[in-house]
Amino acid sequence: MTQKLSRRSLLQATAATMGAAGLPAAQAAPTPFKPNWDSLVDGYETPDWFRDAKFGIWAHWSAQCVPEMGDWYARRMYIQGNWQYDHHIKTYGHPTKSGFMEIQNRWKAENWEPEALMDLYVKAGAKYFVALANHHDNQDTFNSKYHGWNTMRVGPKKDIVGTWEKAARARGLRFGVSNHGAHAWHWYQSAYGYDPEGPYAGQRYDAFNLTKADGKGKWWEGLDPQDLYTGRNIVMPDGFKTIPSVEAWHNQNTYYWDEKPPLQNLAFTRSWFLRCRDLIDSYKPDLIYMDNHGLPLGQAGLDIAAHYYNASMAWNGGKLEAVLNAKVMPPEWRAGVVEDVERGFRDGIEPLPWQTDTCLGDWHYARSLFDNHQYKPASTVIHRLCDIVSKNGNLLLSVPIRGDGTIDADEQKILGEIATWMARNGEAIYGTRPWRTFGEGPTKVGSGMFSEGSSKPLTAEDIRFTTKGGALYAIALGWPKDGVLRIQTLAQDSNVAPGAIERIEALGSGDSLPFKRTRKGLEVKLPEGLAGSPAVVVKIRGNGLTA
Repeated sequence: MTQKLSRRSLLQATAATMGAAGLPAAQAAPTPFKPNWDSLVDGYETPDWFRDAKFGIWAHWSAQCVPEMGDWYARRMYIQGNWQYDHHIKTYGHPTKSGFMEIQNRWKAENWEPEALMDLYVKAGAKYFVALANHHDNQDTFNSKYHGWNTMRVGPKKDIVGTWEKAARARGLRFGVSNHGAHAWHWYQSAYGYDPEGPYAGQRYDAFNLTKADGKGKWWEGLDPQDLYTGRNIVMPDGFKTIPSVEAWHNQNTYYWDEKPPLQNLAFTRSWFLRCRDLIDSYKPDLIYMDNHGLPLGQAGLDIAAHYYNASMAWNGGKLEAVLNAKVMPPEWRAGVVEDVERGFRDGIEPLPWQTDTCLGDWHYARSLFDNHQYKPASTVIHRLCDIVSKNGNLLLSVPIRGDGTIDADEQKILGEIATWMARNGEAIYGTRPWRTFGEGPTKVGSGMFSEGSSKPLTAEDIRFTTKGGALYAIALGWPKDGVLRIQTLAQDSNVAPGAIERIEALGSGDSLPFKRTRKGLEVKLPEGLAGSPAVVVKIRGNGLTA
């Protein structure tokens, strides 16, 4: 059984939220999970498929990829003084007349070949695939029953999630979705603002004035822009005269990561719940990534979690196969979900399975990163994967996609290099478990959210360990200068590895490698043919190494 962490009684502050919002009960068969943390923590166990998979690829793809200007475009294009605002003015017009809803309709996905992309992801070694179901711009990328602003109606005129699902499952991958919509109610409030300076000073942006009636005879006829922009929840007051004052107001009032439901807009919470339940019931995902610190929107998030776990058991003959990711989890809640560490690491072996999500570049496609060749190289991805797996984690890698549905030449090259390494060395990754210690080496790895930016590159002196089937795998994160792998942890009479070492071989070759074990460490002469590999793996067998 997966180890359970201590817990305490919770949720008094949010117990009444769902009733106040008038949300309908989840329609799953009767099962053990109830919508509270005690039930989730007591009943959940991470499924083996996730623990074995180790590596997933994520299509973090929405209309915000159309401008090719990187992250948070739908928010920042409404803040005068921001470079994305400047791009929008120059390219699409002023946001009083051309708001983000127009960008959503420009998203056509006209060159999207999901089967070909999925083949690349499978070749790169992904064992699960995650599709973005909605972002903070509040457009559902699936055939949504409860939200007209979806990709069947606006933009691509395609069921993005459903198409990804078919391609992934046809190739034997587990399928997941990511939900980012719970923050739209405050994140999107810049769309109700105005320019403090210039020829449009004081004129409110499109979200402030548009109504359903205004769509008559237009491409969005029958849709209400207020359903998209979420309503006037935190509207910028009149009277600002300078750009810095507006930026400061937004940073203070609408840029915060608040997981509470908006009490002045209960309809938003109801809509989120219905859309999320619809997503679960329609596509039966194996994984749901919630872009939240804990679960979102008070009791609504707990109700969705319980519904998801119960539904998974109903789909799978009573076996729970669901993975629910959430971030920044208090210790007493961590056993109830699989914690995700965005763009970050752990500094040691975690007792519970966890996940890092990171990206080759920005989450949304940024043309400048391709033009300047600034993506994470394959070697960095491989090093992070090895470090994370050695500490009981998984890596979910986002590969940014252009608005037209294609990836660029640099991304294809990186995926190809990952594929080459995984084809030879995947045995040391898939289906493994942490060893007695995660590894050794001089490089300190940061811990926690966004710690990858402060962590130094790993080197050939940094070793990571995994184990499976009675074998110990030692992974050198680079090629040793003299071609000799030195591992202090496996020294003679080591307390961590007291048993005898009988055989060592490099993955991909059945030949036994010469080695010497002294009180200073284990020395292994590596095959010269592996020189230049971003990480070198040796398989070690012996008496008592893994028992």
